[in-house]
Amino acid sequence: MFYISTRGHASKQGFCDILLEGLAPDGGLYLPEYYPALENPQQLGLRQVYETQGYAHLAFEILRLYIDDIPSDDLLALCKKTYTAEIFGSKAIAPVRDFEKNIFILELSNGPTLAFKDMAMQLLGNLFEYELNRRSAELNILGATSGDTGSAAEYAMRGKKGVRVFMTSPHGRMSKFQQAQMFSLQDPNIFNIAVEGVFDDCQDMVKAVSNDLEFKRHYKIGTVNSINWARLLAQVVYYFAAYFQVTKSNQERISFTVPSGNFGNVCAGHVARMMGLPIRHLVVATNENDVLDEFFRTGIYKVRTSSHTFETSSPSMDISKASNFERFIFDLTGRNADKTAQLFGPELIAKGQFSLANASFFTNAAQQFGFQSGKSTHQNRLDTIRAAAAQQGQILDPHTADGIKVAQDWAQADTPMVVLETALPIKFESTILEALGRRPDMPPKFAHLESLPQRVEVMTADVDRIKHFIETHCATP
Repeated sequence: MFYISTRGHASKQGFCDILLEGLAPDGGLYLPEYYPALENPQQLGLRQVYETQGYAHLAFEILRLYIDDIPSDDLLALCKKTYTAEIFGSKAIAPVRDFEKNIFILELSNGPTLAFKDMAMQLLGNLFEYELNRRSAELNILGATSGDTGSAAEYAMRGKKGVRVFMTSPHGRMSKFQQAQMFSLQDPNIFNIAVEGVFDDCQDMVKAVSNDLEFKRHYKIGTVNSINWARLLAQVVYYFAAYFQVTKSNQERISFTVPSGNFGNVCAGHVARMMGLPIRHLVVATNENDVLDEFFRTGIYKVRTSSHTFETSSPSMDISKASNFERFIFDLTGRNADKTAQLFGPELIAKGQFSLANASFFTNAAQQFGFQSGKSTHQNRLDTIRAAAAQQGQILDPHTADGIKVAQDWAQADTPMVVLETALPIKFESTILEALGRRPDMPPKFAHLESLPQRVEVMTADVDRIKHFIETHCATP
């Protein structure tokens, strides 16, 4: 299996090379040359693997379709090391629970940082350590987070041999719990950088550094954001796990609603669907920062400036430039690298938007790729959280509440709808308190988290400054 750039760079790479590289040299994102198509007998085999051997073996069977430069025994060992009941709280790893008639919630927040990002990040940490050890190499990870990616990455990488993490986040725009999870870490290989701006400013800095090929190679810069294909690939697994839990046969269809800002989580669902998983609809749920909802309704992708990116009560989705969206557009255009490079290069830079409204491939997109979309407001979130507590006895975090609200708008009686959980409610205490008048339960191991000493560097959104910070805090290769 080789990997290609969405913008057409000539070289093809193996999995372990793109694992450590992040962005392609032309600024594009890596995708496999093709999606392995699973026929029904193969899917039946995966169902049997999951039901008899569990999540780690299912992960191995899916990952091996995309990874041929890690020996099978080693890859299986990495999956078994990652997906354990000790790390994720139960043997099921990602259990499905009932919410209301024909709507289910896929629990993805039982890992170390109580957010869905752990599902992929724990594997990524083990893959990095494994491959760096094979190469006797080091890696400096530069990332951007709107909330949960940062803590998931840092908890996965802390203490890992040969790895340093430089994580940027928007100053003052995360919840206190999210900030404490990250900033309280004192591990010498973890560096937190609070950027005066919004998430998109952080993401732009990461991309700018990654596009400086000389700097990137000299300082061995890698990424853990969902622009890293390995992370997205790990997320594909739980779509299969959810399908096998909700359905009884591979003839049944299923839909998913995914709270989304950066398009990574729902893009994993797109990959699962392209592989043949019988997904009827992939519903993108946004908050007031509705760039993705606008695209799927109108065909216009219009990024917002920092000043026009709303600060909301579902802050992990306060994103107006969905970096993973390029992967879907590449597939939508028939894998036309020239068209993708034009749209995400000169056209987006010059106009701040592009339109596919009149393109035939866009008008057929919903039917061909199954996408639908919707949005949720602060009041919608409060109403959904209150209704879930009163009617189901369940407390939802505000992002999952976005998902439930949009799922209820699109639910169909003949198709199960699974909402992907984003995080546990304790991470967004102030919104839960506003909605319910009481605080969510605090897991005992996090009881004193917010009172711990914090270590963070605050800086302006300046690419040269972040480069200098990296230069100063890592040994010269």
